[in-house]
Amino acid sequence: MIAKRLFGRTGHNSTVILFGAVAFAAVTQAEADETMALLLDYGINHIDTAAAYGEAEDRLAPPLQKYRERFFLATKTGEREYAAAKAQILRSLERMRVDSIDLIQLHNLGHPDDWDTAMGENGALEAAKEARDQGLVKYIGVTGHGLNIAAFHQRSLQAFDFDSILLPWNIQMKGNSKYATDFERVVGLSRERGIAVQTIKSLLRGTWGTTPRSYRTWYQPLEEQGDIDRAVHWIMAQDDLFLNTAGDIRLLPKILDAASRFDGVGPSDEEMEAMVQEQSMTALFA
Repeated sequence: MIAKRLFGRTGHNSTVILFGAVAFAAVTQAEADETMALLLDYGINHIDTAAAYGEAEDRLAPPLQKYRERFFLATKTGEREYAAAKAQILRSLERMRVDSIDLIQLHNLGHPDDWDTAMGENGALEAAKEARDQGLVKYIGVTGHGLNIAAFHQRSLQAFDFDSILLPWNIQMKGNSKYATDFERVVGLSRERGIAVQTIKSLLRGTWGTTPRSYRTWYQPLEEQGDIDRAVHWIMAQDDLFLNTAGDIRLLPKILDAASRFDGVGPSDEEMEAMVQEQSMTALFA
């Protein structure tokens, strides 16, 4: 089984590995059902999806009819204005055929104009707070990508007391001194406040570039079990961080296998840097 830790101040003991349901964006229902069975076998109890993830919310609906109580369920709205965000939240509930979700997140909030709209009067945050007041959601989070997102999350946490954040973290991004400083600062603030920190892109090998795409992930992932072990264990060893799985169900068995064998000690940064050299790993953002 996979270790659990408190998901911030929510009181929920989530598995350190969270299922990133972007992997359900373009799969059959049979494939989704088989994947859900695998998640249950490993004891995964936290699902992270989004309205923008293709058919993911629809694919989650049938298994959630059986197993809703076994999962902390999170989704996201990418809308920035109140009315559109409210409609999208309601639509997500309808698509997944659930009465409520545990966490609604403002999706990829890392552009100044988007931030001003979403966080301002008649913005998406107001829709999220209203949904919380109505009992449709319990908690509110914010997510994002890119080299500026850690600093943007810092700004978001100063403006509103979010329950969770989500952002990229891997050995390549730790090598970017500006991002690493911003990351440590916002993670430190999150720990002080009991805000859950979710990480993504741990399996990043590099951009696809001219390499034929063999996975649905929008970055080229690590594929060998030993490399995946190191990447997963590196994250799991970092205090209270959570790791969202990669966006292709074919990578999931290896990720879960790695997580199930974590013994509490992760590879050193030096070991990770050696893997970077061995695998010619590069950064996704420049």
